[in-house]
Amino acid sequence: MAATQALLAAASERLAAVSDSPRAEAERLLALALGVPRTHIVAGLAPAPEPGQAAVFERTLARRAAGEPYAYIVGEQPFHGIELRVTPEVLIPRPDTEHLVDWALELLRARAEGATVWDVATGSGCVALAIASAAPAAAMLASDISATALAVARDNAARLGCRAVEFAHCDALQLPDPRRRFDLIVSNPPYIAADDPHLPALAHEPRLALVSGVDGLDCLRRLIVQAPARLESGGWLLLEHGYDQGAAVRALLAQAGFAEVGTRRDYGGNERVSGGRRP
Repeated sequence: MAATQALLAAASERLAAVSDSPRAEAERLLALALGVPRTHIVAGLAPAPEPGQAAVFERTLARRAAGEPYAYIVGEQPFHGIELRVTPEVLIPRPDTEHLVDWALELLRARAEGATVWDVATGSGCVALAIASAAPAAAMLASDISATALAVARDNAARLGCRAVEFAHCDALQLPDPRRRFDLIVSNPPYIAADDPHLPALAHEPRLALVSGVDGLDCLRRLIVQAPARLESGGWLLLEHGYDQGAAVRALLAQAGFAEVGTRRDYGGNERVSGGRRP
């Protein structure tokens, strides 16, 4: 036990520069290498790693110490009550995006019958699959410009048993059939400015899912302009955006003719999701 505690202490020191919870991550990585629950590590019930297990622990520890996100190392991430497979081809789902799902579910619960929903820039499928899991009566379409991201989303749908979710490979709202309309369109699109100082910290995640022009609003502008033609009368558009983009997104929604324009805040109190209804 003493050897394991010393191993964890040294690992925690190596992770201190890249993690807000280095001890917890060290325990999780050791549990992964040993093939046991983390609770075994915490309770001191796990045996000292054998040479092969120690080598696996060292490799994953080195990756995390170099700044690779923990979710990519373990290959999964929880989101809104579901567990998702994640790879470097998709953005890691963040807790703040759950507010986009919550707002969407509020709108769907207010309907007497099933609705048609389109999740644009689906990535791992986190938003679409969280909605589909909580509101199975909704007809869900998920799309992305990245074919590799769509492969991850499809795999997640199969793992979760969401077999009725439809997937499409397309840019923004450019479906092959221009006549299709939806009751609700949701999106967590790229919204970071090309010169944003936070980008180096996100270097392991796909730039395509992060950056959107000089001011970060390019994709949001496109979606807001295109959405009215894709929404049923009274349909809603909900968009995640940067913490400082709420006013700009609300102005764009109003300019495009949306009614009941509003914004929801994230867990940190920042403006994070804005939306409006097509009259």
